[in-house]
Formats: sequence, structure tokens, C-alpha cells
Amino acid sequence: MYEIYLGLGTNLGDRIGNLRRAIGELEAFLTVRRKSSVYESVPHGTGEQPLYLNMVVHAETAAQPLELLSRVKSIESSLGRAAGTHSLPRPIDIDILFHGDTTFDSAELTVPHARLHERAFVLVPLEEIAPAHVHPRLRRPIIDLLDELGGYQDVVWLSGEQL
Repeated sequence: MYEIYLGLGTNLGDRIGNLRRAIGELEAFLTVRRKSSVYESVPHGTGEQPLYLNMVVHAETAAQPLELLSRVKSIESSLGRAAGTHSLPRPIDIDILFHGDTTFDSAELTVPHARLHERAFVLVPLEEIAPAHVHPRLRRPIIDLLDELGGYQDVVWLSGEQL
């Protein structure tokens, strides 16, 4: 079994409902161990967009990185995400942040996520549930990466309600 961390984001439709549905579909093939609170953040994309809700899920899975990516993409599609919507509004976005201590690079996937250390909307919820987790490429704990980034940067705690 692999210990994984997934970043979930949504800025279209019933945002809380989208997160709940995504977690429900993820639970069909992995074991959720912990979920962060929900945070609201300013979008990083093109043009004006609605605010995002973001969270991180810690889970265990037997799936290898590309198999996990395939399953995640299937969930995104089933929840209404269209292909080619990177940096555009979308009902759900699920990113593989970490897959065990694996470093993996292919045309389809980079693990750890290539820009997670640059994104407060990922680091803030990740720090909540795994502050001491060490980034396998940067060899730095999450709490240090968040400090180096300068903290919360337009990321607001929205709900401690567990989804």
C-alpha cells in the first residue's frame, strides 16, 4: 500500500457538494485516512474566475502512479470536468501531490506535484494534516515550505467541518 496525498479544488457549481462527491468516488478504490479543513482561495488562472474551495486528502492505495492518475481523471470526468480546462473554472480538480516517497516523471504525470511548493492553496491544507511530511525532492518538511512561501497568501480557512 502507498501513502498518498491528493489536492482537491473546485470553483464551479455546488463547491462543497463537488468535494463531497469526489471524496465519495475516491473511497471506492482507496482508504481515506485524514481530510483537511476546507479553504477558500483566489484562483490562479486566466481571466476572472469564481473563488476556489481547496482541501487535501491523505489516503492509502495499492494503485501505482499512472493507475491512480487514470482513476482520478475518471472521477474528474464523472463530476463534469471537461478536457482542456487547466487554468479555467471547473467543478473539480484532483491533483496527486505525493505518492509514497516516490519521485515519478512521465509525459502525463510528475510526482511530487511539480508546483505544490509554490502554492499556498495546497500547502496550507497540507500543513494542517501533515506538517512534518518531507517533500522527497526538496527534502524539506511541509511546514518549512509554507514558511518559505510566506504563509497563507489569499487562502482563507472556510470550514473545519469534515467532509
